[in-house]
Amino acid sequence: MMDAIVSTRPLDLVADFPAIPEGWAYLDTAATAQKPAQVIDAIAHAYSETYATVHRGVYQRSAEMTLAFEAARRRVGQFIGANAPEEVIFVRGATEGINLVAQSWGGAFLKPGDRIMLSVLEHHSNIVPWQLIAERAGAEIDVAPLTEDGRIDLDAMAGMLTDRHKLVALAHVSNVLGSVLDARRAAKLAHDAGALLLLDGCQAVPRMPIDVQALGCDFYVFSGHKLYGPTGIGVLWGRADLLDAMPPWQGGGAMIDKVSFSGTTFAPPPARFEAGTPHVVGVLGLHAAVDYVTGIGLDAIAAHEEALVREARSALSAMNSVRLLGPEDSAGIVSFAVEGVHPHDVGTILDESRVAIRAGHHCAQPLMEHLGLDATARASFGVYNGRKDVEALVRGIERVTRIFG
Repeated sequence: MMDAIVSTRPLDLVADFPAIPEGWAYLDTAATAQKPAQVIDAIAHAYSETYATVHRGVYQRSAEMTLAFEAARRRVGQFIGANAPEEVIFVRGATEGINLVAQSWGGAFLKPGDRIMLSVLEHHSNIVPWQLIAERAGAEIDVAPLTEDGRIDLDAMAGMLTDRHKLVALAHVSNVLGSVLDARRAAKLAHDAGALLLLDGCQAVPRMPIDVQALGCDFYVFSGHKLYGPTGIGVLWGRADLLDAMPPWQGGGAMIDKVSFSGTTFAPPPARFEAGTPHVVGVLGLHAAVDYVTGIGLDAIAAHEEALVREARSALSAMNSVRLLGPEDSAGIVSFAVEGVHPHDVGTILDESRVAIRAGHHCAQPLMEHLGLDATARASFGVYNGRKDVEALVRGIERVTRIFG
């Protein structure tokens, strides 16, 4: 069966990842990426040798850590094409970034009768925050359908948008189907209707070059842990004029200009949205992760993962009992269902063969309903995967079909 797989020249980077033992196929990168030694070393160095608070101390180590912290902000800004580092806000992850925009921008500017456009394939983190603010503001939510191969149907969305829509929030890459949004067209459609565009870039940033200016979006969010960085750190990028107009979401230290009991004034962005002591070491780990993927090259990563997706889909499509989901050119993700077998059973049997995949609804229950499934199995690739991992996946699925007949 593996004769159908086309050979490729894989990235040979598994040695950079100490948590991946020999013979273990880790195919759950869309949930969270393993960490290269370069990121682990940066975190260990920060905690063991250079650790101090930032933006507060007048002593040398604090000043040096502040310089490193703000250097990371500049590096992230360069990585995604920001106009200025002040457009980069550090948050706990994409979930917090979306909630920040919903509660701050949405709380200030959404009015009764306004509308928000989402899509069927959104992650819960790009649905629930909008439901919360829509209920509070008296706004309504519309949902763009999908094309037959699992892409956001922008033709249909174009016909749905009106001048009552104030915001469009879409996944740049689906975390279930791997389908890639035509983000430039989505931005034009949103702007032509007078709406802003927020992109959830969690699955896009680790596997393709991102330039927020070229994309034309207004907000962009992503999580560090999917980019081979640490957990607990993420990024919200926003256009400077939008951030300037947004009120604080959380109050505390670092985000103020002056505090008195008669009233408080607030710092400009990004400090206005970074209340409290930040995840200093997480930011430095994110910097190391950005340097790591940039050193490999996002184009090379994209080509590597596309080749693995082609190989996996080619082999799995030869199995009559396997239903493949999403487009042929999905970005780094292959979701599938095995006829008559619950995805949790698929995942358990694969785990016995030392193959780690995700099984469940992937925090995308509306999409599962659309697909007519309770859950799917999902294999997702990273820079550490190669042909042997695809082979292990296919052997594991063959075992599943033998066990369940």
